[in-house]
Amino acid sequence: MKHIITKSTLMKYTFIICLAGLFSVVAPSLLYAQASITGTVNDTDTGEPLIGVNVLVKGTSTGTITDMDGRYKLLDVPEGGTLVFSYIGYKKKELMVGNQKVINVKLEADLEQLTEVVVVGYGVQEKKDITGAVGLVDGEAMDDRVKANMGSLLQGQAAGVQVVSTSGKPSAGLSVRIRGTNSLSASSEPLYVVDGVPVSDTRSINPSDIESISILKDASSAAIYGTQGANGVVLITTKRGQTGKPQFKFNAYTGFSSPWKKLKVLNAEQYRDLMEEMGKSTDWSKYQANTDWQDEVFQNGTSQNYQLSVAGKSEGTTYYISGGYTQQVGSIRSSEMERLNFKLNLDQEINNWIKVGTSLSYTDYSDVDVSDNQAVNQGGVILGMLTTPPNIGIYNENGSFTSNPFQNWENPISATDGSDRGYKNRNLIGNVYAELSLLQDLKFKSNMGVDLSSSMYDYFLDPYTTSYGRAMKGISRNNTNFNTYSIFDNTLTYSKSIGDHKVTALVGSIYQKYRWENNSIERRNFSSDNITTPGAGSEIITATAGKSEKSNASFIGRLNYDYNDKYLMTVNFRADGSSAFGPGKRWGYFPSLSVGWRLSEENFLKNNDLVSDLKLRAGWGIVGKDIDPYAYLGKIGGGANYPIGGQAMPGNYPSSIENRNLKWEETEQTNIGVDLAIFEGRVNITADAYYKKTSDLLLNAPIPTSTGFSSAIQNVGGLTNKGLEFQVSSINMDNEIRWETSFNISFNRNVVDYTQGGEFFKAEVPSRGYVTLTREGLPIDVFYGYVAGGVDPETGMVYYINKDGESTFTPDADDRQIIGNPNPDFIYSMTNNLSYKGISLSIMLQGSQGNDIFNATRIETEGMTDAKNQTHGVVNRWRQPGDVTDVPKAVWGSTDNSRISTRFVEDGSYLRVKAITLGYDLPATVASQLHLSGLRFYATGENLFTWTNYSGYDPEVNGIASGVDFGTYPQSRNLILGVNVSF
Repeated sequence: MKHIITKSTLMKYTFIICLAGLFSVVAPSLLYAQASITGTVNDTDTGEPLIGVNVLVKGTSTGTITDMDGRYKLLDVPEGGTLVFSYIGYKKKELMVGNQKVINVKLEADLEQLTEVVVVGYGVQEKKDITGAVGLVDGEAMDDRVKANMGSLLQGQAAGVQVVSTSGKPSAGLSVRIRGTNSLSASSEPLYVVDGVPVSDTRSINPSDIESISILKDASSAAIYGTQGANGVVLITTKRGQTGKPQFKFNAYTGFSSPWKKLKVLNAEQYRDLMEEMGKSTDWSKYQANTDWQDEVFQNGTSQNYQLSVAGKSEGTTYYISGGYTQQVGSIRSSEMERLNFKLNLDQEINNWIKVGTSLSYTDYSDVDVSDNQAVNQGGVILGMLTTPPNIGIYNENGSFTSNPFQNWENPISATDGSDRGYKNRNLIGNVYAELSLLQDLKFKSNMGVDLSSSMYDYFLDPYTTSYGRAMKGISRNNTNFNTYSIFDNTLTYSKSIGDHKVTALVGSIYQKYRWENNSIERRNFSSDNITTPGAGSEIITATAGKSEKSNASFIGRLNYDYNDKYLMTVNFRADGSSAFGPGKRWGYFPSLSVGWRLSEENFLKNNDLVSDLKLRAGWGIVGKDIDPYAYLGKIGGGANYPIGGQAMPGNYPSSIENRNLKWEETEQTNIGVDLAIFEGRVNITADAYYKKTSDLLLNAPIPTSTGFSSAIQNVGGLTNKGLEFQVSSINMDNEIRWETSFNISFNRNVVDYTQGGEFFKAEVPSRGYVTLTREGLPIDVFYGYVAGGVDPETGMVYYINKDGESTFTPDADDRQIIGNPNPDFIYSMTNNLSYKGISLSIMLQGSQGNDIFNATRIETEGMTDAKNQTHGVVNRWRQPGDVTDVPKAVWGSTDNSRISTRFVEDGSYLRVKAITLGYDLPATVASQLHLSGLRFYATGENLFTWTNYSGYDPEVNGIASGVDFGTYPQSRNLILGVNVSF
């Protein structure tokens, strides 16, 4: 396949841009040579470099700002001149130049809280100068937490950022939603960028290496990422060396986990009574066990983590090296995860105008998965332990797994122990860069990065111990994937301070390429279980291989303007081209504009004793979304057999229709915000209101069947999200006892604007149909079903309310209506940190309010339609005419009483004590006697208490769809004991 956008074309444009920049720099330099003054600016207390410090030659317009390492460089400074160093939150300092060539400066803090520096796309900004909606999670928020995955560290840390768990198992990742769901069929995950390299699998990121996380929430801040920014952007910055002396750190913890809740089910006698009531009898003398399957499947899990790092700075070389090991054994039998990681960050100053460096991380990840969100006859472990009769044991006399007395559904231990299944992934994320200081105000940076992932899933089901294995005579599957991503970007940055004016401009080009390769084979009919690889099976079931690739080219630009620290403006623009779209539709254009007004610098507020800082922000922008490769093409499928001459001959067939009019999805967003600091920065308040409208959604929508197809990918969808966000942080006490509080709350509403008449169903429950519906004029994925009126006392059957408001036992499809909404009214979080001398206590609360959960687990455990065991609530079922109860009678083979209805919709609101940490820092004098610079012990409890009316295992659930619980692996209660040592 030919692409209009080629790497060579992009390189030509890049060369022209760079040549122009170099000419503008070198030409003046040829006319005269000038002396220069260089140096660094650091914090007096911490020694850390300060970024963005204004350095001005007093009485002139000559000035600059410090870079990410706190360095600055000035040309043409007179010997008798004076340098003025100024930085918000620090005391201004003036120094005579004299005949010095190097002037290093340390600034003293002036306010209680220093201005934070935020990493933004292709650069950094002081938080005080941010005009978009950007959330920041610093390293302190990540301390003393289980660092199994990055998503859990984001939960509750930023307004408008919702972290949802698809499952509580160690192998499950966490899904992040920034300001709501942004697509009807595609992913709503944000773009994750690690040290400038976009990554696809967050499980490979070692949380212990993270220094800070910036979350670009609105289009004005994310537009610099163009087609990748529609769902927001998460910028992850890893740790680097800061001080000259090597700093060694060793962190370790061990943890224990257990289910925080069990569900009460029928015992052996009650199960036998239910079966006999439904007309099922057997020789019960063969089934004398009384097994508690939850005790057999649930277990006390463990976790352990060890991380060793060294960081430092010496003679122009800055380094950070770390290695670690993490292991988790889940609270459900056989589930586990293991990760080995290595990290290297290296920066080298070759001379005073060239700097090079690399960031490299390697991860060896493996896990053993367990099946959840599935019925027992599909291998679902959660539903298996709830619905397997207690009357049977685990094993038959011949070593095979027992099964239900009335149906061939094996017990849940067959799903956890009956097969070998392992996933392995080796991931390399890295980049190399060169940064040239062409002039004191002009820098050129070239960066090349890769994300290489090689994974394999290996499965073997022996031909003996399970009924399915015996029927298939053994099964072996092997799936491999090799994915490569590469990025090459070049940027030119100009920063200049002239009096009260400060300007930073950036232009650049980006080239990205994706390649996916996969192979899969399945064989059956094994002679024994001695050889578990597919080669030992005599019957090939499937053998496939595939390849695909896509390339993107982009040009970016940004202008930041600051006048007198009062009036701020940021303009972004990105042009993106993608090979996934047809000729004429490949390029998309994504602009943004945001402005800020710092009222606290105006004369009427400047000396206000109450207000320390007050800034109004407003922003607008457009971001987009790409699509899978080859989407616009009319593709050909293989494997079609044609009868020719009495023989089945291989052939191909048209598998999709061509659509050369496909184009980018676009999300237009407007944001208005305010940042307020009062009482000398002791209280900080941020509030934002946004309106986000997505158009031209790429949907597989219906088309006339006369085309030969029933549907095709089209730009036919529209979606709107709007909301409010509030974040408050405060220092409540600051004497011997320090007490800090952080609180955030977010409100989001979404509605589907149009789908060209299409309706989209999700979350199918076996024998009942789909649970969720997406339709024009409604929120995304609302629950769709019948309204249950109650249980008829005479018949014991559930009656339903039809569309005319009348009761009926036999509703039709037209009687279905909206019966629930999984989208919360608001989500919130509050963290309190207290410290007294060396003792610290942190308490984090997190919750959701107003969302519904469809408890599809109850359809299986309260339906009373077959031989499954049921929850204890069915002992109150209807048994004879006149019984008044809300539990219907048991009817073998009938789903009339367990339709998808309001009977199974529950309030999913909850408040959870997400984490409590008690820590103790050894006094510095004692630590020094042990030749240590620091020693900290801590204990953390996670998910200790939950307040909810939800009857299932876990209200924090998003199983087969948002808010649908169909046997989802619940989150566990964790206790962690850890130690941090530095020397």
